[in-house]
Amino acid sequence: MAGQKTDQRDVYVGQRIAEQRRKASLTQRRVAQSFGMSAAQLQKYEKGTNRISAVHLDIFSRMTGVPMDYFFKGMPRTDDFVAPGFGEREQAPLSDSGLKGLAEVVGRHIIENCSEETRRNVADAIRALENKLGS
Repeated sequence: MAGQKTDQRDVYVGQRIAEQRRKASLTQRRVAQSFGMSAAQLQKYEKGTNRISAVHLDIFSRMTGVPMDYFFKGMPRTDDFVAPGFGEREQAPLSDSGLKGLAEVVGRHIIENCSEETRRNVADAIRALENKLGS
């Protein structure tokens, strides 16, 4: 939306853009050219003076190989709305008991859906993995 006021979120995203641009050894001029704008306009994005569009952020994300959600992680929130997707908390690592449960589900699926030959091949692969891991 044209004329929309920027806030601390734009400053935050802009700082992350500048940080990743420098890490990727890209000049403001090079990035601005890929956006079809001046380096001065890119500088306004980096300072949070102007709000960057989703399209430009997507281009920049692909240029640097940094996922889009990186630019928003840890961003200050001005509301209490919890949105799905980028707003979700990171998934907890799988525990040993979770791995055992996963193994049971996979095992049951293999027994119910695979031929005897495939089941033997899976068992051989698991034994080879056990030997490799030294268990």
